[in-house]
Amino acid sequence: MSSSEVLQVERRGEGVALVTLDRPDKRNALNRKLRQAIIDALDALGADDDVKVVVVCGSGGVFCAGFDLDELMAADDQAAVFAHSTSYHHAVHSFTKPLVAAIEGAAVAGGMDLALMCDLRVAATNARFGQPQVKMGVPAAFELVRMVVPEPVARELCLTGRIIDADEATEAGLVNRSVEPGGALEAALALAGEIAAAAGSVTMKQVFVKAQPALFTNEGADS
Repeated sequence: MSSSEVLQVERRGEGVALVTLDRPDKRNALNRKLRQAIIDALDALGADDDVKVVVVCGSGGVFCAGFDLDELMAADDQAAVFAHSTSYHHAVHSFTKPLVAAIEGAAVAGGMDLALMCDLRVAATNARFGQPQVKMGVPAAFELVRMVVPEPVARELCLTGRIIDADEATEAGLVNRSVEPGGALEAALALAGEIAAAAGSVTMKQVFVKAQPALFTNEGADS
């Protein structure tokens, strides 16, 4: 399966593909190149009848630290950056096959958003979640957060930018399964194998997509 310098894509068991964010020196921050690689990978995996479920993880012991702020601040046209981010969010949020996030370390800001757009989340006990961008005046993804956790919890996280640990995230329903550090990928792949073996899993995901709020649209986005 195809890979690039920022994203690794491989087959991991029958019906299971693994997508690895591979910018460990940047804590897997989502720059344009990585966002586009994710869009392209999901397009290909969505069209591959042999793939039933996709696991998403990060390299270097971190899931994802959010958008690449250095790239954003250096951009001559920040509107174009946000337009491209809409294409990226749309591709993940509306992906037609089950997505399982394997989370070690930080999943914050856009990294938390990526985890939330997955159907299920397996997190190590060293995982951390939050919307810290609100402390810098950048809006949190409230509508996305409240899809997964109770609204009072979503409001608190989006108002304060507070970081929560895996135990609190599990209690809030954000995390489906919690494992020891270093074990998130193995547990997520095992869960993905269960899903891939279920004959109706892809059909169910399509039901999920039809029922969920249309939080991201591709209208006018620069892909």
